[in-house]
Order: sequence, then C-alpha cells, then structure tokens
Amino acid sequence: MTGPLRARAASLAKLVELLVYPSFCRLCAEPLDEPGERVVCRVCLAKLSPRGGPSCPHCGRFHEGEGEDHLCSRCLERAPAFSIHRSCGAYGGTLKDIILLFKYRKYAPLCRPLAGFAERCLASDPKLWAGADFLMPVPLHPARKRERGFNQSRLLARNLGRLRGMTVLEGCLVKAKNVPPQAGLHAAEREANVKKAYAVRRRQKVRGKTLILVDDVTTTGATLRECARVLVEAGAREVRAITLAQA
Repeated sequence: MTGPLRARAASLAKLVELLVYPSFCRLCAEPLDEPGERVVCRVCLAKLSPRGGPSCPHCGRFHEGEGEDHLCSRCLERAPAFSIHRSCGAYGGTLKDIILLFKYRKYAPLCRPLAGFAERCLASDPKLWAGADFLMPVPLHPARKRERGFNQSRLLARNLGRLRGMTVLEGCLVKAKNVPPQAGLHAAEREANVKKAYAVRRRQKVRGKTLILVDDVTTTGATLRECARVLVEAGAREVRAITLAQA
C-alpha cells in the first residue's frame, strides 16, 4: 500500500471509530484525548479498585465488616462443585457502570481494561492460578449471543488469557437450554432456572484438567455452581472461578 493510500485508510478508520465510539468519556463526559482511550477515560478507569475485607475462602462471598476469612453458611451447608471463586469487587459504583456499558451498551473494547483490572486484583492469589490448565468462559445460549452480539465472558477470558499467557478452552462447555435471564429471580429460583441448562461436549478435552471459569457478575453463584457441577461430572479434576463483581 502506497503512502497516500495508507494515509487515506488511516483517516477512514479514524472516521469509523468516531462514528462507532464516543469521543467523550461515557462516565464523566470529559474528552477522550489520551492515546488508546476508548469509551471510558483513564481517570475513571483508575477508580476501579479491589474490595478488601473478609470473604468466604471457598465461594468467595464477601462478608460484611471486619475480621478473618471464614466459610459462609451456604458453603457449610452444601459446598459448591468449584474449589475456589474469587471476585474483584462489589457490583456498584464505577465497576458496575463500566460493566453495564460493556455488557448492555455493546462497548466491547472495555473488555481490555476490565481484564486488566481482574489481572491486577487476582495476580497474587496462588490458590487460584497454581496448576490451572485452561480458562473457560461461561457460555451464552446461541439465541442470546445473537441478540447481544457477543459473549462478554468470552471476551474477558480471551483478554485475561493473553495477560496470563493461558489458553482459553471454548466450545466444550455450552448452554444447551435457553432459560429466562437470572435477573430478578430469588436464590432458589435462580438455582432451579439454570439446573441442567449447561452441558459438556468433547469431554476428553476437560477430563483430568484444572479449569478456571470466567464470568462478569455473580449474584447467588447459581450459574457458577451449575457450570462447575457438569464439568466435574464430565471428568474435570478441579474447577475454579473468577468474576469481575458480585452483587
């Protein structure tokens, strides 16, 4: 490509970007002037911070107040099939705003800073990463994926995989039933809603492997529990889980 053609192509690409993505931060409305800024400015992204304080060492549920980590009542009653779950923060504030832009306003470029945030929050947790074979996104049903245009968990897993140098295993865990959305359901309803909604194909790929599920938000943990259950039944050696936020 000659110099003039290259310059023309670059100008066209810039025009398309301006048409698709805003030239101002969708959170604070400040201009996006810094190189590489997309949708949300660096100042707003810098407000993302991990949640401290005690949590359940098994399911990762945050506990209120101060104190030591301790098992939650639900894990004491019935432990999930996954061995460990870690969430970066509570579903609120800037983290919630960015996840909503990413997930429902279809600003896919936000997967990169969100994956970077997850890496910074969770990089130093040896129990989460040690011996893990693959990252695995929580799947969407094909009809839901067509409606949304992309699977946000898949984009997160792929970007996190690049940062961690890990392979993302796709196409093995599938959502076989197009069940209603979990939003608005109580804990028991959520659990019943996703029961037998997920299935494992190409079981030889997961047999004997340690897998890390990746999802954006968890509320009661019903989706992660069901995904982990079918993976363990399919022969996975161990299932762990990562989410950006818990509601």
